[in-house]
Amino acid sequence: MDNSSNFFRNHNCEYFPCHKVNNAENFNCLFCYCPLYNHFDCGGNYSITPNGIKDCTDCTLPHKAESFQYIMDKLK
Repeated sequence: MDNSSNFFRNHNCEYFPCHKVNNAENFNCLFCYCPLYNHFDCGGNYSITPNGIKDCTDCTLPHKAESFQYIMDKLK
């Protein structure tokens, strides 16, 4: 999928990919900062640190092309 309104990949980013993935070609950078971070019902794979901080290290939900519509619906 080429860069479009619901998918963008930045190969030049110094952090690309920012999560461990099997296929970086399908990695979506559009939601570099997850818009669902403040939602504890986000549907992603997160944990809470001992300090009470949401840790999204193991979550790739916003980086999947098929998650675009899911995220848009959650934000409505």
